[in-house]
Amino acid sequence: MEKLNINQKISAIQAEFKAAKSRYNKFGKYNYRSAEDILEGLKPINLKYEVNFTINEDLNTDLGTPVIKAVATVTCNDTGASLTASAYAGVEKAGGMSLPQAYGSASSYAKKYCLGNLLLIDDTADSDATNSGKDPIKKTLTANTTTVAQAKP
Repeated sequence: MEKLNINQKISAIQAEFKAAKSRYNKFGKYNYRSAEDILEGLKPINLKYEVNFTINEDLNTDLGTPVIKAVATVTCNDTGASLTASAYAGVEKAGGMSLPQAYGSASSYAKKYCLGNLLLIDDTADSDATNSGKDPIKKTLTANTTTVAQAKP
């Protein structure tokens, strides 16, 4: 069997991968998925396609409001080629959150969306895409951008 390159592997993973919405928000009465759910679902994919997924975060305070940038990377184990996607989330204390909770919430949000960008997970049916502002975490998302990294030969 011919070895797949990183682009072929990510295409196959995007077509195959399903992330269940295994969590339930009692307040908003909706199911949702978390970054942890996505990462748990990727573990068998790592073995099957001989890749690994990592997430790195950076904190930027240049604009006054802290912003977390999360970058998800899929790397081919045999060649080292990789692809990345990123997402940003502003840190906002809302709904009685403590400062560590606000940072954790923004971090989780950025991770979830950079993984969603990399894996082409459609969140249009998620509460994040459809609610009318009841969920204070929605305000932490400041931008979604996908960055296509060049695959290393």
